[in-house]
This record gives sequence, structure tokens and C-alpha cells, in this order.
Amino acid sequence: MSEVSNDRNAAPRNTDSAAKHGEGRGLASRLAQLGAFKAAKLQIAGAERRVGMNTRKPARILVVDDEAHVRSMIAATLERQGYDVLLASGGREALDALENESFELILTDIVMQEGNGLTLLERIHVQSPNLPVIMVTAIHDISVAIDSMRRGAYDYLLKPFEREHLVSTVQRALDHRQALQENHTYQQNLEQVVRARTEMLRQAMEDLEHSYDVTLEALGDALDLKDSETEGHSKRVTAYTIALARAIGISPGEIKVIARGAFLHDIGKMAIPDAILLKPGPLTADEMAVMRRHPVYAHELLAPIAFLRPALDIPYCHHERWDGTGYPRGLRGAAIPLAARVFAVVDVWDALLSDRPYRAAWPEAQVRAYIHAQAGTHFDPAVVAAFLGPAG
Repeated sequence: MSEVSNDRNAAPRNTDSAAKHGEGRGLASRLAQLGAFKAAKLQIAGAERRVGMNTRKPARILVVDDEAHVRSMIAATLERQGYDVLLASGGREALDALENESFELILTDIVMQEGNGLTLLERIHVQSPNLPVIMVTAIHDISVAIDSMRRGAYDYLLKPFEREHLVSTVQRALDHRQALQENHTYQQNLEQVVRARTEMLRQAMEDLEHSYDVTLEALGDALDLKDSETEGHSKRVTAYTIALARAIGISPGEIKVIARGAFLHDIGKMAIPDAILLKPGPLTADEMAVMRRHPVYAHELLAPIAFLRPALDIPYCHHERWDGTGYPRGLRGAAIPLAARVFAVVDVWDALLSDRPYRAAWPEAQVRAYIHAQAGTHFDPAVVAAFLGPAG
């Protein structure tokens, strides 16, 4: 009975030990399962990489050598590395292959019965400068190696060579070609980006320029509204100025600037008191002195604006006279900017053909006679001839 009791007393102890042993086996089992899971993941990742490598098109290599056993050895070595190899026994056969096939790498002997390897190298370098060529030869002469490099060879492999050396040289050459292609692609993409950004900048500049022109038109319209007697004058003289500038051969780029100046020619009158600007009768000497300040006011207003600075010639100089008696600076002849000389004629033309508070509009024949008479005193004679034709 004591033996039975001893067995019963022992049973719980054995059970506890077994439980602990079982827990240990459970932890070990879980760790083993985790390791197996990680290993499986690595195997799957490796398989995916191999699938990617297998789906990638193998590099095509042309081997040119007049010795059949050398060609076969090189081909076997490279094909075991997964390359697609084509064989040629000489330069002529190689050129035919190059004409009909595309390759990522050329390996060629130098001295062959049919064609010289250096001549083949030069032809390849001219036709496909980014196609690497490895010279495979038994000529142990440093001067030949240097000459090959100068002619465009990527590397120089001496016979006999180890297969590992062949494989590593081929891989370096293919890596070099890949780098060149990636750089070329990058350059092309960069050029496309630059062209796109340049076009965006050009469009933005055009939009900005259009906004400026709309603003200028609003300023001109504001001035016309201030003086109802000259309403539409700015737009008319701008159109006349553009037509006359074209007739005398001014470039389109300059005409754009001239048009802005024409539209703003009287912008300085914004600073003239309404009592003087809108006076229905003749101005006194003092009032005329104030009125003659408007070109100076235009200069002071527009000169700080870089975009409008080139257009200042007309607002600042359109009251100068050919004979030097104009204002504000008394410029004479060709010293007056051409844009201002062109504008002076059309400004007077439109003013005399329009009603003013102090006079009625003139008939066109009278205006023509007046402008012809003023050629050489008020106006540039060449501009008058271009606008109205010869006198008489």
C-alpha cells in the first residue's frame, strides 16, 4: 500500500514535470514554425527575384573570332550565365549580323583571316558609339591595347584567359552600357522637363504681359473718360501708330513696345488739374506752362516701372519737334526717338480730325495739307512721306 501511495504521490510530480516539458516543446515548436515561416518568405522573395530575372530579356552578345574552338568556348561560358550569344567567324560576317540584329556587347579578335578587328571596332564605334566592344586577342603588346582603347574599345582581354575573368569583364561592359543608357534616358527626360518648364514660363510671361496690357488699356480708357472730348483717341492713335510703324519697317518686337507707349502717350495728363485740362477755351501762358509738364509727369510715373520703361519714348518725347522747338527737352531731328517721331504725325492727324471744345474738326484734305506743310519743321519728313505719300 505504501508503494501505491508512493506511486500516487509521485504521479503529480511527474505530471508537473511533463507539463513544463510540454510547455518547452510548445515554445520550441512555435520558434521553429516562425523560423520556417521566415525561411519560406525568403524562398518566395528569392523565387520572385529569379522570375524577374528570367522574364528580363537576356543580353545579346556577338562573338567574332576566326578560331572555332575559341568561339565555342566563349559562347558556352556566356550562355551558362544566361546570355544570348551569336557567333561570327570574321569581320564581314559580323557586319552582316550587326546590320540585321541588335546587340548589347561585341567581343572580337584583332587578327582574323577575314577582316581586321580594329577596322571592325572603328565601324562599330561610328555606327553605335554606345555599344561596348571588348578586344579578345593573343597579342601581348601594350601599344596594340592602347591603340584599341583610343579607337573606342571598352576593354582588352588577353588569350588565354580564365573563364571567371571573361565573365567579370563582360558584366562590367554590360553595366557600363546600362549606365550610358540610363544617363542618356535621364538627359532626354531632363531636356523634356526643361522644354516643358520653358513653355510654362513662356506661357506665364505671355499671361503676365497680357495682364499688363489690359491694365494699360484700362489706364488709357480712364484718361479718355476724364476728358470726354478725346474719348477713343488713345485707341485710334495706337492703331495708326502700329500701322505706320509696320510701313516703315519697324520690327514686331519693337512695335509691341511702341503700341504700349502710344496707348499711354497722355498718361501724364492725369496730373494736370481739371480746370486746365477741361478748360473749353484757349489756355493762358501760365496754364500752357502747366499743360506742357505732362510729358515730364509721364516720365516720372512710368520710369520706375521696369516693364514700361522701354515704352517711355512716346509719352516723354511726342511733343518734341523736328526743328528743335518742341518740349520738354527741345530735342532736334534724329535725336528725337523714332517711336516719338512716328507718333507725333498720327497724334496730330487724329487731333485735327476730331472736334475739340475750342474748335471744330478739320476736313481731311486740310489736315493732309497741314501735315505736309509741317514736314521738316514739326515732323520728320520721311515719316510724313510714309504716312501720307509724297506731297502734291
